[in-house]
Amino acid sequence: MAIASAAGALDPVSAFALVGAVGVGAQWAAWRLNLPAIVLMLIAGVLLGPVFGIFDPDRDIGALKGPMISIAVAIILFEGGLTLNFHSLNDAAKGVRRLVIIGAPLGWLTSTLALHYGAGLGWEASAVFGGIMIVTGPTVIAPLLRSARLSRRPAALLQWEAIVNDPIGALAAVLAFEVVVVMNAGITVPEAVFDLVIGIGFATALGLAAGWLIARAFFKAWVPEYMKVPVLFVSVLAVFAASDAILHESGLLAVTLMGIWIANAGLPSYEELRRFKEHATVLLVSGVFILLAAGLDFGELKTLDWRAVVFVLAVVLIARPLTVLTSLIGTDLPAKERAFIAFTGPRGVVLVAVAGLFGDRLAELGIADGRLVGPLAFVLVATTVVFHGFTLRPIATALGLTGAAQPGLLLVGGNRFTTGFAEALRKAKVPVVLTDPNWSHLRGARAAGLPTFPGDILSEAAENHLELLDYGTIVASTDNDAYNTLVTTDLSPEFGRDHVYQVAREKDTSARHVLPASLGGRAFARGLTLRELEAKLAQGWEFRMTRLTAEYTLENWRADMAEAILLIVIQPSGKIRLLYKGDNIKGGEDVRLMALAPPVSS
Repeated sequence: MAIASAAGALDPVSAFALVGAVGVGAQWAAWRLNLPAIVLMLIAGVLLGPVFGIFDPDRDIGALKGPMISIAVAIILFEGGLTLNFHSLNDAAKGVRRLVIIGAPLGWLTSTLALHYGAGLGWEASAVFGGIMIVTGPTVIAPLLRSARLSRRPAALLQWEAIVNDPIGALAAVLAFEVVVVMNAGITVPEAVFDLVIGIGFATALGLAAGWLIARAFFKAWVPEYMKVPVLFVSVLAVFAASDAILHESGLLAVTLMGIWIANAGLPSYEELRRFKEHATVLLVSGVFILLAAGLDFGELKTLDWRAVVFVLAVVLIARPLTVLTSLIGTDLPAKERAFIAFTGPRGVVLVAVAGLFGDRLAELGIADGRLVGPLAFVLVATTVVFHGFTLRPIATALGLTGAAQPGLLLVGGNRFTTGFAEALRKAKVPVVLTDPNWSHLRGARAAGLPTFPGDILSEAAENHLELLDYGTIVASTDNDAYNTLVTTDLSPEFGRDHVYQVAREKDTSARHVLPASLGGRAFARGLTLRELEAKLAQGWEFRMTRLTAEYTLENWRADMAEAILLIVIQPSGKIRLLYKGDNIKGGEDVRLMALAPPVSS
C-alpha cells in the first residue's frame, strides 16, 4: 500500500514545504556527492510520487499545479534573459545567431520527422510536438553548466540557444496547433494567422516596452532600492499574464525579451537583481522538477512501445547533431566545439509542461496520437537529463572544453610578493594568473614568463578574456586596501566566500576602520599586510615547498619551520587550500606545504 493512501492527502502548505525541502535537499546532496543535481531531483520526485505515493500534485495541490508551473517557467526564462548580456557573446555571437535563425526551424523539421518515422505519430501531432522540441531546456542547461565548468564559448552558445529558443519552441507549437485547429475545427486560415500575428506582435512589444520602462524607472530612481526586486517580480508576472491572455504561451517570449532588455541596459543595481533572481531560480527549478516527476503516471508510460526508444535515439543521435552541425557551417568554431554542442541537447521543464498541454488539446480535437505526446515528452526529458547529467563533464573534459581539473589561483596585484608566490605555484604545477589594473606593475611577472592580465579584474574585458573557470580561489594583494576589499566583496558570489582571500589591511586593528564581516575576503598569510610581507622578502625570506612523508611529518616541519608563514596546503589529489587566519591543518603522506620562510642560516 502506498504511504499516502494510509496517511491521507497532504494539505497544500505541507505539500509546498515538502516540495521545497526535497528539491533543495536533492541539490545539496548532488553538491556533496558531486553528482548531477538534475538527476537527483528527477529521482527524488519519482520516489516521492509514483513509487511511494507520499505526494501527488493533482491530489494535494489540485488546480494550482498548472499555474504554478507556468509562473515558475516564466520567472526562470526571465532570469535566463537577465544573463544574456550581448557583451558576453563575444566570439560566440555568430554561432548563436545561426543556432536561433537556422537551428530553430531546422530543429522543428528534424524533430517532426523523428516523431513521425521514429515514434509513429501522425503528421499533425508530430508537427505540434516537433515545434516544442526546439527547446533545449534552460532549466536543465543552467545546473549542468554549473557542475560541468565548461569553457566560456561553448557555455555561452548552449546558454543562449536554450534561453532564446525556449519561447520560440513554444510559439512554434502554437503555430502548428493553429494549423491543426484550422484543419479540424472549422476556423478559417485568416482568423488563425491574425490571432498568431497579433499575439506574437503584442508579446514582443509588451516585453520590450516593459524592459525599457523598468530600466528607465530604476535609472531615474523612481523606485527605491528596497523595492526594486519586488517591482521586478510583479512586473514579470503582469507581463506574462497579459501576453498569455492574448495568445497562449506568448508570455514566455514577452518575459524573455524583457529580461534581455534589462540585462543590456547597464543598470547600476543589475548584479544585485541578477543574483537574487538566480537564488529564486534554484528554488523554482527544484520545485518544478519535483512537481513534474511526482505527477508522473506509470500507466501512461505503459502506452508506449519500442518505437519510443527509436524516437529518443533518433533525436539524440540524428536530429540534434544534424541540426547543430548544419547550422554552424561557415562559422570559425573548432570542430571539437561543434561536435560537443551537437551532442548536447537536454530537454527540460518547458518541454514537459507545454507538451502535456498541447497533447490534451490535440486529444480534445479527436487526434488520437495526442495522448502519446505527454508520455513521449517525459521519456525524452528523463533520458536526456540522465544521459547528459552523467556524460557532459567527462565528454567536455576529453575534448579539452572545461576548466582545469584542479582549479588554480587568481592573484590580484602585481608586486614582488605576488610574483614570487606565482612562481612557486607554477613550479608546483598549480594554475595561476596575475592581474593588475596598472600595466607596469606586472613587469616583473612578464619577465618571469608568468601568465598575466593587464586590466581590472572587475571589468567586462576580464570576464570576456579570462577563463575564470580555471581559477577556484582569488587572492587580492594590491597596495590598495579599498580595492582589495572591493574585489573580494564583488567576486565572492562568483568564487564562494570560502575561496576569496586578501592580505590584511593596514588599519584593520583600529576600531574606527574595522569593516563588517560581509565586506572583504578572508585573512591571508597569518594576517600580515602586503607591506609586512614585502619587507620579509627584502630581508631574504623565500617561498619554500615541502613534501611530507611517513618519516618527515607535519610535526617535524613545524619544529624546523617555526618562524615560517604557511600559505597553502596542496593535497595528494592536487586540491589546494589557502590558510585562513587561525586555520588548523592536518598532515599526511605526500601533502605539500608552501610557506614564506626565513633564509637558511649558513
